[in-house]
Formats: sequence, C-alpha cells, structure tokens
Amino acid sequence: MRASGMPWHPRERAALLDALAAVGPGAPTCCEGWRSEHLAAHILLRERDPLTAAGIVVAPLARRTERVTQQTGDAAITPQAWSRLLAEVGEGPPWWSPLRLAGDDVQLLELFVHTEDVRRGRGPTTARLLPPGERAALWRRLRLAARGLYRESPVGVVLSPDDLTGEDSRVRRSPVPGSPAHDVIVRGPVGELALHAFGRSAVAQVDVIGHPDAVASIDSGRPRQG
Repeated sequence: MRASGMPWHPRERAALLDALAAVGPGAPTCCEGWRSEHLAAHILLRERDPLTAAGIVVAPLARRTERVTQQTGDAAITPQAWSRLLAEVGEGPPWWSPLRLAGDDVQLLELFVHTEDVRRGRGPTTARLLPPGERAALWRRLRLAARGLYRESPVGVVLSPDDLTGEDSRVRRSPVPGSPAHDVIVRGPVGELALHAFGRSAVAQVDVIGHPDAVASIDSGRPRQG
C-alpha cells in the first residue's frame, strides 16, 4: 500500500531501469536517432550536466546537447559501461542538482514517457496497467503540459481518459469556434494520452475521434519525438 502523498516518479525510474536492462544497449527507441544507450544518456545528462540539459529547451544549445548525448551513449555499449550508466541513472539527480528536490511535477511525465519509448521501440506492445494513484498523478500533470504540447495543433483537442471517470479536458481551443469539424477528441488510458501528447502518435493506443479532415491534420502540429 502506497503512503498518501508519496511521489510516483521513483516507481517510473525503476520501470525505466527495468526496461533498459531488458533490451540492453543498441536497442531501438521511439526517439528518432536514439538507441537505448542514448536515451539513458539523455536522462543522466538532464540530471547531472546543467549546460547540456539547457540545450533541451534553449535552441542555440541544442546541437551541442545532441552531440554530447550521442557521445555519452556511444561510450556505454560495453557490458561494464552499460551497467555503470544504468547504475548512475538509478541513483537519480546528485545532491547539488535542483532536480534532487523536484517531485512528480517535473519528473513523472518525463520518466513515464521515456520508459514507454524503450518498451515500444521495437513496435506495439501491451500497455502497462498503472495504479489508480499514478494514473491520477499523470493526469494532473498532463492536463497542464498538454496545453503547450498541442499549442500548434491546427484543430481543437479534447483529451478524454477512459480510465478516469468524468475527467475530459479541453487542452486546445478550435481555431474556428463553434465548428465541430475543427475539433477532435483523443480518447484512451491516461498513459496513452500522455504518449500522444508528447508526439508518440505512432505507438499511442488511443482513438482520435472527429471530422476525418481534423483527425488527419492533428499530427501536423505535433512536437518532435525526443
């Protein structure tokens, strides 16, 4: 039984480590250009290298961030280096990192999505059954994050979690108010909605409901996977 108020992101870190250990280095992921070792390197650098982490959100630094991520991952393909990389990821942020005190608000969606990037890198797989508390925690963060993630969508978007009752949320207003032809409903389990919102449409197990033109156009404003 999970104590009330305890964060859920440590559970996702453990799930990520299990997924990485299961596939080993060299495995494909849902992040374009990254194998499993690069995804693990991304998590490590995000938490331990502030300059490299800055390139995740600061465009002028993005090229350097990608180069360091590739180099760090490429150096971790031997059994010993791979084990060391996973051990460091498992330790989480060091004591001096602001992420050390960050809770689910910062870590939960990040770790959940990347766990699924590893699990689904070779194609569709069975979705994990998440505990009710984790589903609720994911949904609270997703409703806020999705407003930014769908901001370039050419159609209105309503997220409809079918594993949470009465929790539909409009995260993008239709560019043509009042026109049902410019709205879509994305329906599925909370975890699958998170994957869709973060640009993993190809592997997200969701139903996109609406006018055929609206459904066909929703991905034109999606973020790049990664």
